[in-house]
Amino acid sequence: MTTKTKPQSFARSPLFLGIDTGGTYTDAVLWSETEGPQQGPNKGKVLAKAKSLTTRHDLAVGISGAVDAVLAKAGTDPAAIKLVSMSTTLATNALVEGQGGRVALIMIGFSEADLARDGLKTALGTDPVVFCPGGHDVHGNAAKLDLSALEAALPELEKSVSGFAVCAYFATRNPAHEITARDLIREKTGLPVTASHELSAKLGGPRRALTTLLNARLISMIDRLVAATEGFLEARKIAAPLMVVRGDGALVSAAFARQRPIETILSGPAASLVGAHHMTGLDNAMVSDIGGTTTDVAVLDKGRPRLDPEGATVGGFRTMVEAVAMRTFGLGGDSEVTLEDGALNPKILLGPRRLVPLALAGMMHTEAVTLELERQLRSPNPGRMDGRFAVRTGVPDRLAAGLTGAEARLYEVIGATPIAVDKLLTSNAQNATLNRLVSRGLVHVAGFTPSDAAHVLGKQANWDAATARLGAELFARRRDGRGQAIAASPEAISERVLVTLTRWSAEYILETAFAEDGLDGASTVAHALVQRAVDAHPGIARLSVALDRPVIGLGASAPLHYAGLPPLIGNDCVVPEDTDVANALGAVVGQVRVSAEARVSQPKEGLFRVASGETVRDFLDEAAAIASAESDVRAIAAGRARDAGTDSAEIEVMTEFRVSTVEGQRMFIEAHVVAVASGRPRIAV
Repeated sequence: MTTKTKPQSFARSPLFLGIDTGGTYTDAVLWSETEGPQQGPNKGKVLAKAKSLTTRHDLAVGISGAVDAVLAKAGTDPAAIKLVSMSTTLATNALVEGQGGRVALIMIGFSEADLARDGLKTALGTDPVVFCPGGHDVHGNAAKLDLSALEAALPELEKSVSGFAVCAYFATRNPAHEITARDLIREKTGLPVTASHELSAKLGGPRRALTTLLNARLISMIDRLVAATEGFLEARKIAAPLMVVRGDGALVSAAFARQRPIETILSGPAASLVGAHHMTGLDNAMVSDIGGTTTDVAVLDKGRPRLDPEGATVGGFRTMVEAVAMRTFGLGGDSEVTLEDGALNPKILLGPRRLVPLALAGMMHTEAVTLELERQLRSPNPGRMDGRFAVRTGVPDRLAAGLTGAEARLYEVIGATPIAVDKLLTSNAQNATLNRLVSRGLVHVAGFTPSDAAHVLGKQANWDAATARLGAELFARRRDGRGQAIAASPEAISERVLVTLTRWSAEYILETAFAEDGLDGASTVAHALVQRAVDAHPGIARLSVALDRPVIGLGASAPLHYAGLPPLIGNDCVVPEDTDVANALGAVVGQVRVSAEARVSQPKEGLFRVASGETVRDFLDEAAAIASAESDVRAIAAGRARDAGTDSAEIEVMTEFRVSTVEGQRMFIEAHVVAVASGRPRIAV
């Protein structure tokens, strides 16, 4: 593993503040755009960086902790900051962990059978759904709309959900019915409403409904993040525009992100890719970003991140969000450590759920956590719930709407001080209830994690190492299939955990490489081959595997967990100097980039229908229809670019035709018109 450092800087210039709010830490970086060398990687200069624990109950606390530390280190007047840009993994983590607000899905023109497509029923879970007649055909012609079922359901739904998602059949060709339903819901309830045509112009109703549902779930979370950040900036008299990184690495204004929070999934990883390229200058690399909850792996090609043409996949759901082609795995420093069930020599398993590390819980609640761990250690036999605690996340009470009786009773018992799970639960059924409270984002579970293992071995020292050691000692007492303790000491089990994390990291990086090479369909075989190669298995068929490009290791724990990576991947691993704040740095070196789309179809010969934005118009001439579509998308893209935070957008319009030839005659089928606007964000003067 090699480490790249940055050259020293020179003159002062306008300052940019980058913030990344992750599942465990909030990072801040103060960056000067023109200070330092002006060519190659590392253009500009990181003047100061800092971290603070992410405080989910009140995000402003974590943000202020990180930013105040940065300002103090740099000795900077807050008024000198001309732009604030933020990336976040909160939306990604919420989808991976199955969290989010309770949302009502309104399906117009769809049948119940459509819920079975594209994972929509799984994503919906126990959230309510209302079906209404209506929708349009492929040319935008309307069926009869009947919203009586929605009107009847609204009084009850208003009390039990945090928002609504509306999806109508072929709304991308005519959004009129979605607009009618959206306006009705807003008038009657005042709650947030997401309409599918606002998020995507692609066909595929169930997947568009899935994307809309997830967006509605995330609104309150991203709204709280933006509000907390804006409140902090105002308190510190930082009068600079606030930008948010989107999942494709582009920047958009905070107001834009509030309405379309789904587009911030993979925001943190996308920002880290921008930061990785900026820091190393490597145009071709694998980028692996390990955080507290997830590991995100992507590919840099010719200096740009590869985008996923099918839409981002997060938490097992394929969305319609254009984002980096990132594979997100539930593996991080705070991953849950468990044992393989039923094996004579059980393997260590990691994730995908994030736990609050015992070292962190012990630092914040020393007496409550330590006393319970010592009590469990005095027991002659290990228990399945040993080393586990439950604690409220501290989110507003309104987000606990819609709990079942069993959930409400258990939630009432759990408080702000961690309670040992073996005392809290009296049955296996209650364990399932606790897991549902965790998935709603109402409760955290604390337990043994790789971060605790690092504390035991003296490789991490920011939290309470004594509590981590007690947790490791409890875990080491677990029994294998022969009834023997799985490890001789806390140090032995901690070493196994860290070795497992590095090995799994190598497997995930290589699996991503296989997928990028088109072998994703054979993932089971690829996984078996990767395991055999990584193990250097002494079989008759010897296997080895190597990447054609180095890995850029990102994340505060990358120097620890990726030190043993090179022999497993057959190439180098470069860890930049500012790897711990790559996301925050990437947030301030990006550009605004937005797009707008229009479709021109021919419902019948000689009639050309333009669907752009929220309007549908007919023309009798193909050239006039195309010209109108191009003019529309240019205007829409320009408006979105202003809303997204740039006053200097360059706009490129591309038109793709679908035609056929019949008896030598050209026959128009459809045209797809796309405008892309891009530019640097506006800064304070």
